[in-house]
Amino acid sequence: MDDASRGTTDEIRGTAIGTAPVPLSVLDLVTVGVGSTAAQSLRTSVAIAKLAERRGFHRHWIAEHHSMPGVASSSPAVILAHLAAHTERIRLGSGGVMLPNHAPLVIAEQFGTLEALAPGRVDLGLGRAPGTDGATAAALRRTDRDEGADDFPQQLAELTRFLDDDFPDGHRYARIHSVPGPVQGPAGRPPIWLLGSSGFSARLAGVLGLPFAFAHHFSAQNTIPALDLYRQSFRPSETLDAPYAVIGVAALAADEEREARRQVLSGALSMIHLRTGRPGLIPTPEEAEAYPFSTLEQEFVDGWMSNIVHGTPDAVRDGLNDLQKRTGADELMITANAHGGEARLRSYDLIADAYGLPTA
Repeated sequence: MDDASRGTTDEIRGTAIGTAPVPLSVLDLVTVGVGSTAAQSLRTSVAIAKLAERRGFHRHWIAEHHSMPGVASSSPAVILAHLAAHTERIRLGSGGVMLPNHAPLVIAEQFGTLEALAPGRVDLGLGRAPGTDGATAAALRRTDRDEGADDFPQQLAELTRFLDDDFPDGHRYARIHSVPGPVQGPAGRPPIWLLGSSGFSARLAGVLGLPFAFAHHFSAQNTIPALDLYRQSFRPSETLDAPYAVIGVAALAADEEREARRQVLSGALSMIHLRTGRPGLIPTPEEAEAYPFSTLEQEFVDGWMSNIVHGTPDAVRDGLNDLQKRTGADELMITANAHGGEARLRSYDLIADAYGLPTA
């Protein structure tokens, strides 16, 4: 299989624009705030994708989450097809599809379809966590069996063979074709990325020579060890000739520092609700400011917010630059923690301004 079918190094690597030290991208959870609806949040995602394309962000990824009222991104492939119809150049992808939740053939078919709809600009990011709680994972998989780490490499290998249509003769799937796909004629296929928040996927991505995306936004203490492990494990492949690491970064810019903190505080309160078994829509900044945080809750908030780059545009730019220097990340993928769509759109616009990205 030639490089065109697998996604080449040049296709994967982005180009820094303006004064940004590395390419900037968007990670979108399609958050739903109090007083809003999923329909409104999905419209906001279209607006963000258009803004990101116009301002020179490299890619727009959708994360898979389930049974969480505050997000509307349970079906990344469906959302990505919609975004593809409203954009022309920006790369679109999953950040990520949780492989254990789906049959590999289904993922191959979905992303083969996306590649046919938006040739050359689709990424297939894969994770091995469920993206939800255990009961919801069991409902998705229709089994209570916990897919362990040992299953992920096998599932990944099967998915890759479906995408490339190259099961060996005698294999039970040798006569099965993922369509759209190679059986229908020469065609590209989305490059595979591995996502993670620990060392397992970092090492596997390195051994397989795949690009790697690390969830710094909720596992900051593991970022540098995981990236070091990825780089140490890396072996050149048909996909990449050198390591390429993206980190997901929670960042929010506002015209005033106080407003940025208000918006980020609402996301912190949402996380408290989620982690204490009370998931709901993203609270308003006013609700968050009025909430009587306990001592333990305040400690959580302080720790959570310390990992979010927030403030004025210049402060956010400086924070992102510092993070990139400390981690050596090849790309920063920014997720905006905020209650409303307007605040998220404004944040991406201000960050683009701070880096001198195009305005057209």
